[in-house]
Amino acid sequence: MRQSIIPPVVAARWALWTFVIVNLVIVEALFLTAGTGKNGVLTAAKFFGLHAAVVMLFQLLLVARLPWLDRRIGMDRLTVWHRWVGFTLLWTLLTHAVLVVLGYARLDDASMAKTFFALAGVPASLLGMLAAAIVVVVGAVSARYVRQRLRYETWHGLHVLLYLALGLAFVHQLQETTTFSSSAFAKIYWWALWLFAFGALVTGRVVVPLWRNAYHRFRVAEVVAESDNVVSVRVTGRHLDKLPARAGQFCIWRFPGHSHWWLANPFSLSAAPDGRTLRLTAKAVGSTSAGLRHVPVGSRAFVEGPYGAFTSLHRTRPGALLIAGGVGITPVRALLEEEPAGDVVVLYRVRSENDAVLVDEVRALVADRGGQLHLLTGRTREGNQPFEPDSLRALVPDLTERDVYVCGPPAMTSAVLGALRTLKVPQRQVHAERFGLA
Repeated sequence: MRQSIIPPVVAARWALWTFVIVNLVIVEALFLTAGTGKNGVLTAAKFFGLHAAVVMLFQLLLVARLPWLDRRIGMDRLTVWHRWVGFTLLWTLLTHAVLVVLGYARLDDASMAKTFFALAGVPASLLGMLAAAIVVVVGAVSARYVRQRLRYETWHGLHVLLYLALGLAFVHQLQETTTFSSSAFAKIYWWALWLFAFGALVTGRVVVPLWRNAYHRFRVAEVVAESDNVVSVRVTGRHLDKLPARAGQFCIWRFPGHSHWWLANPFSLSAAPDGRTLRLTAKAVGSTSAGLRHVPVGSRAFVEGPYGAFTSLHRTRPGALLIAGGVGITPVRALLEEEPAGDVVVLYRVRSENDAVLVDEVRALVADRGGQLHLLTGRTREGNQPFEPDSLRALVPDLTERDVYVCGPPAMTSAVLGALRTLKVPQRQVHAERFGLA
């Protein structure tokens, strides 16, 4: 167990908030010292434009997959923040654009439509318009109603256009001398901020994955059918003892030659990394995961990661309660290998015992550690509610004194987290992760 005066997640959040606040203070100072616009509306437009640039760069950091942040906050939370910051960016950009058109319309005593087309003939303004249009399109397809009706590949392809928007926005700001070059300090600041954000993104999303795969040379060592619809794939490689992987984390897996390069899935490590192999265990819920049982042994694997904060790094108490639903048992099973002998309880929720993936391995690990395993079977809609507060307290009377790890389907995870809040389990002792790509 790891004890820390400041929990890692708190330290990471403070680091992010400090970064945001410091940059907002600098931008406010630049705004106040750069002079006003040609009228009050254009001054307000400049204010929103400067802040849109900072929000845009913060967006890059949230999806750069920086290891220090990811291990402390988790990709799931960073992705949720990215989503809401994205909508903030959308409205900030739209406000900036409308105020620019309105400001010049008043300045020239012309209609907004005429002013809009006149500004579109100015290269700097046109670049900004194109960047804003892309953000609007991506924001529209990211709305929950639309997103749920699009294939992931379609949504992701449109989302990639945001990188084009960032490039257009950078050139747009570069040509707006009143914001980018109002002083020597302003020029140094904006160049440093853009280079830092782009550098973090390229490093985390491109350089590190390519380097790790070239260095470790991952290959499929074994494919094991655990059941009719569950398969485990064991991957080996060079120098895996140097891969910074921990039990509870996940990787993004691609199998070139078996499926298209753009088809990738986040699968948890179903065994604690031992420095020789990595193991994933997946349930057939889509074409990619269903086809894993046909991956040829000896073929190359492309592995991004490891990612995730669902690890023992965040332990605060001697005892642990591990709650899993369905194939969510995989990171829990890996965590059990790190768990020392002693006070551990596992609640494993499945429809029937036949659906209990890796249950024999989990049972053996729990027994070796002198813990308890409760296999909770049945359907929730039939009145079986094992994760209601009273039911949880009956199963684990001292759960408020334990670290609680939760991994499972979204509905189950939400139910468990709600029950833990009702039971007043301290937030610092609750660890849950909803995996997703961004």
